[in-house]
Amino acid sequence: LLLVLCGAWLLGAVFWLHNPNQQEHKPPLPAPGQTPGPKVQSAANDTAASFRSEACSLIPEAWRFDCYPERGVVVTRELCEARNCCFIPASTASSSASRPSGKNGIPWCFYPPEFPSYSVVSLNDTLLGQKATLVKEVKTYYPGDILTVEVEMRYETDKRLLNHKLFSIKITDPSSSRFEVPISVPTVANKTESPDYIIELSKQPFGLVVKRRSTGAVLLNTTVAPLFYADQFLQFSTSLPTQFIYGLGEHRSTFLHDVHWNTLTMWARDVPPTEQTNLYGAHPFYLAMEDGGNAHGFFLLNSNAMDVVLQPAPALTWRTIGGILDFYIFLGPDPGSVVQQYVDVVGYPAMPVYWALGYHLCRWGYDTSNSTWEVVKSMRNYGIPQDVQWNDIDYMDKFMDFTYESKKFDTLPDLVRDLHAHNQRYVMILDPGISSTQPEGSYWPFDEGVKRGLTHSIIWVVWPGLTAYPDFSDEVTHEWWYDNLKMFHNKVAFDGLWIDMNEPSNFLDGSTSGCPSNNLENPPYTPGVLGGLLRAKTLCATAQQKQSIHYNMHSLYGLMEAKASARPFVISRSTFPSQGMYSGHWLGDNRSQWKDLYTSIAGMLTFNLLGIPLVGADVCGFSEETQEELCVRWTQLGAFYPFTRNHNAISPQDPTAFSPLARTAMKEALLLRYSLFPVLYTLFHHAHVHGHTVARPIMFEFPKDVKAYGIDKQFMWGKSLLVTPVLDPGVDYVDGYFPEGLWYDYYTGDCVTSKGEELRLNAPLDKINLHLREGSIVPTQAPNLTLWVSTGQPLHLVSALSQDGSASGDLFWDDGETIDTYETNQYAYIIFSIAQVLSFMFLFCLFV
Repeated sequence: LLLVLCGAWLLGAVFWLHNPNQQEHKPPLPAPGQTPGPKVQSAANDTAASFRSEACSLIPEAWRFDCYPERGVVVTRELCEARNCCFIPASTASSSASRPSGKNGIPWCFYPPEFPSYSVVSLNDTLLGQKATLVKEVKTYYPGDILTVEVEMRYETDKRLLNHKLFSIKITDPSSSRFEVPISVPTVANKTESPDYIIELSKQPFGLVVKRRSTGAVLLNTTVAPLFYADQFLQFSTSLPTQFIYGLGEHRSTFLHDVHWNTLTMWARDVPPTEQTNLYGAHPFYLAMEDGGNAHGFFLLNSNAMDVVLQPAPALTWRTIGGILDFYIFLGPDPGSVVQQYVDVVGYPAMPVYWALGYHLCRWGYDTSNSTWEVVKSMRNYGIPQDVQWNDIDYMDKFMDFTYESKKFDTLPDLVRDLHAHNQRYVMILDPGISSTQPEGSYWPFDEGVKRGLTHSIIWVVWPGLTAYPDFSDEVTHEWWYDNLKMFHNKVAFDGLWIDMNEPSNFLDGSTSGCPSNNLENPPYTPGVLGGLLRAKTLCATAQQKQSIHYNMHSLYGLMEAKASARPFVISRSTFPSQGMYSGHWLGDNRSQWKDLYTSIAGMLTFNLLGIPLVGADVCGFSEETQEELCVRWTQLGAFYPFTRNHNAISPQDPTAFSPLARTAMKEALLLRYSLFPVLYTLFHHAHVHGHTVARPIMFEFPKDVKAYGIDKQFMWGKSLLVTPVLDPGVDYVDGYFPEGLWYDYYTGDCVTSKGEELRLNAPLDKINLHLREGSIVPTQAPNLTLWVSTGQPLHLVSALSQDGSASGDLFWDDGETIDTYETNQYAYIIFSIAQVLSFMFLFCLFV
């Protein structure tokens, strides 16, 4: 009894030290080997129960890690304590007694300090780091608990990985192979001798603490909660050194994530962008800004359904239902370097063909090829720039891939030839579903797939009706897909592909024959996927693919289709890490609402973080009917999307459909984009070669300016151009934040000297505010109706002198169409600089 009482006193002392209210109101960072409280041995008597109750009560609410995350369950004390966890109702009014655990909110059921976890039983050096064996004595409450796991820690470096900036960990089951994501990651042959990080290993219980050597900031601390490694439930938690967390796509949210009990689910899903919903892609990567302007990144290479839980400690929990734990930490130290290091692992984005950066026009509702053609001609007549015309599924015969409707779209080949004659391009949509009900011998894509032995056993429903799905994890499917593309190209000489419905989407849950009832279809834990089932509006989780079951491969489907479709231009709806190597992305079926206009900026910035810089939203909105003012403002913003397409599903909303005033404003915005094409093309070169972002948040250029961390109503092109769009109706002004320094109005050359403040800018309907950062030189060209004509125009330089009279810039230039010009040395790269100018020129600008 005396020992127990002493232990309780020590426990209270430790928690007093960790109490965020005792130390300048800062959340605690547990020491290695500790959760927020010491280990305590349970005793099977009332005294021990009282002792444990006290231990639970001393855990701050912000540090509660959910022990009962299953949704749809009203968690009672009995259910919670059956898992040997703490049960204490939250003190805040937002958490009610009926709150199902797993939803956003303070957990009532959470892990106690002594919850069983793994211990290190052996630790050995390897060529690249260390390897440890972990053993757990007691099974936990999820079935298939794996009691022995291996941890391989790799302290990696090479010139590509920006020396000493990468630390990676792989946790596996040594007794049985498990699914691993089949994408190539770099292999490193050297162990770094002087990394930028310090690693501390807790042996009992197992935990890792990674610190930045220069500042001591704790970037990773897995000792805050127990490690789970069961067959269908893998979980670990970490403290965070900051509340400034970005990435974790694809979700509709602000650019800066909310860490107040925010659960983000990843499982590719066909659904219009909606808050708190798993959307089209899955990207388990985050970027974090630390105190002082440093940044680091974290990437979990896992494709299974998962939840990522952010809580205000701040802390984060990864919870996935398959595969292995294979994660990477990127040391930066600046945010741009974090993205570079991330894409060095997942792959650098492809360099787009020049016309991909022009203005694209599409509509679901072009009833005929002639009506499509009329819009193209109208754009030419009004002198509005357009590089690419698209068609949605309207062009297909009964919505079947690799066909076109012979009556309504009989002039489609002629339309494409006319586009080419005017230096324009044509893009068509393709869905992965292949019709399976056509008479034998009448539909080559399906017949040939069966002949080649491709997997078509699972039948589902999309636009053509009953369909079979191509298995893009099979190289034989890639060959079949290419043959289909080639045959159709001989009929309609399309220039690029729009691959849609590739989550993959299904109008059924599973298949026409249903799905089996087993633990794959109904796992012990199901992340917060829309519909509540893994098969909701997609394939059965048990559907067999060449490389694995759909349970493991689902979120990889869009990536693998994009890889099979690799052409000069591909835009995909579903995405996964490394997607930028094969395609761009549009932000899905948005709505014609002002809110969607605003959230498109966060989506664009996030995908630039994720290594997919060729991204944009449907300009003016896809669903619902747009209003003229909204469409003008959206066209102005869209002119600065890296990928710019106007696409909708209701009435026409191309620029020619509006009043002369609106039409002129849209035209001027697009001409501005075309004049800045040399800047944009050069930015994509740097993305392709160096892993830079194209559209980037302000804080990337000003990482020490905390006021910039949450800004997602403005953004930058590269390091030089600041874009401040109007995002609200009925206003002729906009408030924009200007980091410290000198900024030039792009149109007038007027100067703004800022101390880091928000300024009100004049913004009539025909203007989007654009400012040039001091010290910049940007190349421009005279705009024209297409980029091909524009690129033949003279180039100009616009210089914005810094306070010492200097400026610099660059230009990448090639023929625009040849693949891999950088790799084959078929390009020009020019650096511009101004070393000094007369001082009175700058002084005049300052005091004008």
